[in-house]
Amino acid sequence: MPQPAPAKLSSDLLEALHGMKPVQRFAKGATLFRRGASVAGVYLIASGEVRLVLPAGANQNQLLEVAGPGTVLGLSESMSGEDYRATAEAGDQASAVFIPREEILAFLREHKDFCMQVVRYLSADLHGLYHKFRSISAHPGRPRRRALDEQLN
Repeated sequence: MPQPAPAKLSSDLLEALHGMKPVQRFAKGATLFRRGASVAGVYLIASGEVRLVLPAGANQNQLLEVAGPGTVLGLSESMSGEDYRATAEAGDQASAVFIPREEILAFLREHKDFCMQVVRYLSADLHGLYHKFRSISAHPGRPRRRALDEQLN
């Protein structure tokens, strides 16, 4: 089953967010945020790639996604106030705009026209995570639900 394409924000919202703070550069392997850490804000990827990973055992990580330019990381956690759900690590030459949680919330209160777009983005992101979780949890020793349904019919 194909996974849905990553959600994207409109160019006008991306421009507004980019203009809020300067771009920061991150060395390869640098951690933008860690799973379980208190949410600090969002990262808008300006260039390069950022890997989102989950711990998968002793010194191993499960790759969830490789985020590229235009991707917003930590938005769901910033809206909910919950801890980060994954770890974000910079690829070779990554750069991003970091916007503290209080500032992104204030921005959305002042620019209500962007709020519905953020809701659609979060909904699409949740849908994408659901599909990723299903593909991760279907390991070789356990049949996928579709295969199991076909066996039963």
